[in-house]
Amino acid sequence: MRLDKFLKVSRLVKRREVAKELCDDGDVLINGKVGKPSSEVVPGDKLVLYLGRHTVTAEVLETRPFANKDQAGELYRILSDEVKERTDENVQLHP
Repeated sequence: MRLDKFLKVSRLVKRREVAKELCDDGDVLINGKVGKPSSEVVPGDKLVLYLGRHTVTAEVLETRPFANKDQAGELYRILSDEVKERTDENVQLHP
């Protein structure tokens, strides 16, 4: 399954266009490598999302083409959710 579609179906990101923009900006890593919107996601992959000051690390448990609200949370497991303190407006928050 495409990375941008997985992020939307799993509801880690609300809209697919936002997921695509995150990938294009280098704010999504798959197993330590920058993910493109078309990157393939399979169960067992580790995702790191840089969402503003939040850094979310999740493990992909399952991929489905569609999932309702209740099923979306079963597609991944959150490994960590950190909030970085803002020290300076010009400092990049992720490597």
